Amino acid sequence: MGVTVDHRTFVIERELPGNPGHAFRFWSDHQLKRRWNACHPDWTVEEDWFDFRVDGGERMVWHMPDGTAQAMLATFLEILPRERIVYAYTMRTNGMAISSSLVTVEFVGREGATTMTFTEQAVFGDPADGDIREAGTGIGFTRLQQAMLEDDLATN
Repeated sequence: MGVTVDHRTFVIERELPGNPGHAFRFWSDHQLKRRWNACHPDWTVEEDWFDFRVDGGERMVWHMPDGTAQAMLATFLEILPRERIVYAYTMRTNGMAISSSLVTVEFVGREGATTMTFTEQAVFGDPADGDIREAGTGIGFTRLQQAMLEDDLATN
């Protein structure tokens, strides 16, 4: 019996309010990141660890309402403040890997705004998981835009 995997690369670009430093903060500050990245309010968080530095990482472990365990385990490979973040991560369901990815997030300033380009190169055990990830990532970036707008309104 052979192994079947789904390799894919997807790119999502978003215009974010403010300068690249402001956008970078929403990736590098644990509390700011959770404002837009905590996407399943009905899941119970079992572990939430965040160490934003090269060779540091991020670890989230949740339980879904049906008891299924989900985990995201990441390692930061490259961090250039206000410019780029590169990290590798795996997703697990009940301890079994469902995907592994290499991600690059780039920030470019443009007249009072920032263009964020997110590139994920991934391998999925099931192509349906890739479809769900790509759609969910886009939804998360809509939440990021909203969180940044709310932050701008609160500080101005």
